[in-house]
Amino acid sequence: MHPEGRGTFFSISLLAPVLCDFVFLNSADYPDLRKHNNCMASALTPAIYAKLRDKITPNNWTLDQCIQTGVDNPGHPFIKTVGMVAGDEESYEVFAEIFDPVIKDRHNGYDPRTMKHPTDLDASKIHSGVFDDHYVLSSRVRTGRSIRGLSLPPACSRSERREVERVTVQALAGLKGDLSGRYYSLTEMTEEEQQRLIDDHFLFDKPVSPLLTCAFMARDWPDARGIWHNNDKTFLIWINEEDHTRVISMEKGGNMKRVFERFCRGLKQVEHLIQERGWEFMWNERLGYILTCPSNLGTGLRAGVHVRLPKLSKDPRFGKILENLRLQKRGTGGVDTAAVGDTFDISNLDRLGRSEVELVQLVIDGVNYLIECEKRLEKGQDIKIPAPIQQSRK
Repeated sequence: MHPEGRGTFFSISLLAPVLCDFVFLNSADYPDLRKHNNCMASALTPAIYAKLRDKITPNNWTLDQCIQTGVDNPGHPFIKTVGMVAGDEESYEVFAEIFDPVIKDRHNGYDPRTMKHPTDLDASKIHSGVFDDHYVLSSRVRTGRSIRGLSLPPACSRSERREVERVTVQALAGLKGDLSGRYYSLTEMTEEEQQRLIDDHFLFDKPVSPLLTCAFMARDWPDARGIWHNNDKTFLIWINEEDHTRVISMEKGGNMKRVFERFCRGLKQVEHLIQERGWEFMWNERLGYILTCPSNLGTGLRAGVHVRLPKLSKDPRFGKILENLRLQKRGTGGVDTAAVGDTFDISNLDRLGRSEVELVQLVIDGVNYLIECEKRLEKGQDIKIPAPIQQSRK
């Protein structure tokens, strides 16, 4: 054998134990996902895990922290979950090799490497936005916003969480007219204030869903958490729950157009007031607005109604109709609840790849279709499954 050949063989022989140890360490830590049904479990492979597991973001967030909630929660009885969260804005870049396929899976084929996300908060473009109040009990539009430069709730320190509260509360004090209101800190509110917020269905409590607790979102509860609402109780902002902020516009009845108009107006004012104080929201043209869960990227928007569908909900085609309309159903108590009776929370399934206006219009058109189906069934007439809505290609 040539001396160089012996040298090469000798070098590989010395490296072999090191390579074996490296492979062993990675494979020994790879999670058992054989019984899991979430987007993360579908996308993660031993090769991706080995490549990313030792990387960290500038805020020291790791792959294992990203995926822990998906490892601990194999499945969910009502929805297919994402199974991972971001600890900061940089997570979506540092761990792109796992986040990108998860995003594509969750958002109807949206490719974050090649596509750009549109934003449109012009509520005047909405049409047919008033539902039949006999069927629709309430209307709601919500989103989230994250403050650039601060870690997201799964990873933030106490000081970062308090800074989110300080910056947001100071900005909200600048809202005027029908948007003016006050802030209620969870650590300082009286029992009377707490009960009033509970009665109004405003108060969010310490997270009990394992989807949130396994993502480290209940730490230091209730420090620096609170609720702001306007005097009319139709515009609401949660601070430091699942995201830095959750912005909500809602009212009883079926006037989704009015709810969305207030949502757009309030959101623009809040962003302006934040910027006046030298801060900005996390945003980029590929992912839109950056939030904790990949399911909320893009618009972060969930436009939903509580709607009575006693006949359609018992029809075996109900699930397929919702799927083709890109709608999802939940119980009226939230993501972890089943429907009670014949009333459902119906909302858009997608957040990314379509603008706010497009998504709200999609919900309006879809819910009107569901109501029309309900009316036809009441009359003993047949209904049809609509053609599936395709992903918008931008």
